Amino acid sequence: MFHKNKVASVVALAVMSMSGALSASANDNSDEISFALEEVVVTAQKREESLQDVPVAVTAFSGLQLEEAGIQTIADLERVTPNTTLRPSRATNTTLTAYVRGIGQNDPLWGFEPGVGLYIDDIYFARPQGAMLDVYDIERIEVLRGPQGSLYGKNTIGGAIKYVTKRMTGEAELDLGLAVGSYNQNDISVAGQLPLIEDKLYVGATVASFQRDGFGKNKFTGADNYDKDISAARLSMEFSPSDNLFVRLAGDVTRDESNNRHGSRLTESLQTGEAPHDPYDSNAGAGDDQVVENSGGNLTIEWDLSDSVTLKSVTAYREGSTEGFIDFDATPVNTFDAPVKYADHQFTQEIQFNYNSERLALVGGLYYLDGYASGAFDVIAGAALGAPAVLPQDASYPTFVAATQGTAETTSKAVYLHASYELTEQLTMTVGGRYTKDEKEASVYKEKLFTDGTAGGASAEFGGVNVNSLVVQSDFTEGDEWSQFSPKVGFDYRIGDDTMIYTSYAEGFKSGGVNMRADVTASPEGFSHVFDPETAKSYELGIKTELFDNRVRINAAVFHTNYDSVQITQTVLIGTDFVPSVATNNEQVIDGLEFEMVAQLTESLTANFNLGYLDTEWDKFTNGVGEDVGSDMTVSNQPKLSSFVGFNYEKDLGENGTLVIGANVSYTDEIAMEVALGEQPIDEDAYTLLNLDATWYSADEHWKVALHAKNITDEQYRVAGYNFPAFLGDDEILGFYGDPRTVTLDIGYSF
Repeated sequence: MFHKNKVASVVALAVMSMSGALSASANDNSDEISFALEEVVVTAQKREESLQDVPVAVTAFSGLQLEEAGIQTIADLERVTPNTTLRPSRATNTTLTAYVRGIGQNDPLWGFEPGVGLYIDDIYFARPQGAMLDVYDIERIEVLRGPQGSLYGKNTIGGAIKYVTKRMTGEAELDLGLAVGSYNQNDISVAGQLPLIEDKLYVGATVASFQRDGFGKNKFTGADNYDKDISAARLSMEFSPSDNLFVRLAGDVTRDESNNRHGSRLTESLQTGEAPHDPYDSNAGAGDDQVVENSGGNLTIEWDLSDSVTLKSVTAYREGSTEGFIDFDATPVNTFDAPVKYADHQFTQEIQFNYNSERLALVGGLYYLDGYASGAFDVIAGAALGAPAVLPQDASYPTFVAATQGTAETTSKAVYLHASYELTEQLTMTVGGRYTKDEKEASVYKEKLFTDGTAGGASAEFGGVNVNSLVVQSDFTEGDEWSQFSPKVGFDYRIGDDTMIYTSYAEGFKSGGVNMRADVTASPEGFSHVFDPETAKSYELGIKTELFDNRVRINAAVFHTNYDSVQITQTVLIGTDFVPSVATNNEQVIDGLEFEMVAQLTESLTANFNLGYLDTEWDKFTNGVGEDVGSDMTVSNQPKLSSFVGFNYEKDLGENGTLVIGANVSYTDEIAMEVALGEQPIDEDAYTLLNLDATWYSADEHWKVALHAKNITDEQYRVAGYNFPAFLGDDEILGFYGDPRTVTLDIGYSF
């Protein structure tokens, strides 16, 4: 276990070693040192600024950095960003579980909202399904930590991930990409743009296909497990009729036909004797077919009214759907199987006002979201009646089925303002606020069926069996509305030209909702189906500095967060019924540290180091029977310590081009996969990942050839799991794992 004194030692050792290397370099070269770090420009505060001028904890990656590091999906950002967890959710390929500074959402059901805001070109993704984005056609990605409500369209309680696609250059261009590698990886991308009216109207398109065999097999069906079969396309048109007006119309579509990701058992099955085996293999009988689709269109208009004033409008519509299966028991029999469907669509409109003068920078906006999400799933429990579980296609035994379906409609309206004013040449004050009004209405239908095991019609969503008896457990429509003002205040002070210290206080808000698994018949009197919003109050102190003639950049922050009304899904045993509830009588205290350093050690050699530390405790956690067991509960999806060390060496080969070689290692401390009473078998021990990258660019800038080796030591590590001991006739305790060792050859050509 790591403690604060060990964290301080790690930071001090890294700083001293890199500073020593820089001092030695300076001593070896008595002449003036000409090399320095390049400036990093971000739009974290809705305007272009140097990273070192932004009093916000933000990590930024350019498209070139992502390319050279072999970043394939936004999940890869976890290892290079402090206090950030980005992972595929349980039993899925493209549903995102995101946590920043210990705040997120582990339950992807349609009654909840994400705890971390995901934005593509300022467009908010309301649902986590399909949010595990592949990185292509990218200009940069920014990860902002802490509440950001005074700057962003939707409530952003934990942090925000900004995915910014490339704008067109105005020239005729065509880029081809091919990547081949382990497990028959075969990725193809084609991106092009064409000017229709010189300096005024351009069109562009990108088409990509990401294909790979599975890391393992479903031993029962022979299908690939952990495979990849994704196709995606983007089409855009940019119009600049004058120097002060920019219009962008864009659309995108993604289709994921990868197989269901089946888990591997961690314990022996009580039904079949199935024992743990290769972590990427499974023996699931529920089914392998899965389809996830996402698409959307958006219109962005930017109008510079003057040198100081800009108006911006972002209008967008998105929709998505998912069909698949979850095999909770990972055996061929139907002990605990669940066919699932999700669908959603959203309309968003944001109007933004941006003003900049010599001493005042102001961002204000109006935001509107109209969202709809729905879903349905059956819980098929073949052994729940005391009979042995059977193969899903076997109709010789009676079966218990619990069917759940519902819809959730959300309307969110907000106004926000963020202003920074230079009180003196060194001291700047920032004040901001956001007023949010969220309205939700949800319909919930739940029933339990007892079938006779013969094929026929059924009232269950996915039934196909004749029903002996049926009990409707829930059939209701409920809703509520919540209003919240979330302030922000901060000060930043400049010490010379290269150092800024800042302090801030900010509040965040995440909407409440309706329990989509509610069981009215089994719920005790007063058992609420509507759950409260979450709130976070965050205090932060940070420093941003550049040393040794801008050859070392250090950004660090400490923070304290009071995280209240934390939304936790619990299953409460009432009589003989397992009743799912959403408890919000929970409070956390989160203390943390973030340290990021980049050092230009020589003209060719760059070093990167970052560290994240989280100390999270439950001030209060009330279990299903009203007992406060806070001190005994774990916190999920947040390692206490995470760190990253990387080196990049760039060599100019003259007429033979440029070679960039990189090596990095990341460390993730032990991590709990769910909130639970003490350690659980699905929790993961600490692990370390080692990666190597080499990229060659031709002198004429047409060719790129890269080799990426990931997880070189072939570390096996869990990223998610299900933990249902002694439930519905078996122990459903499963693990889902990160990628094994892979090697990829990436070739690109630009016309």
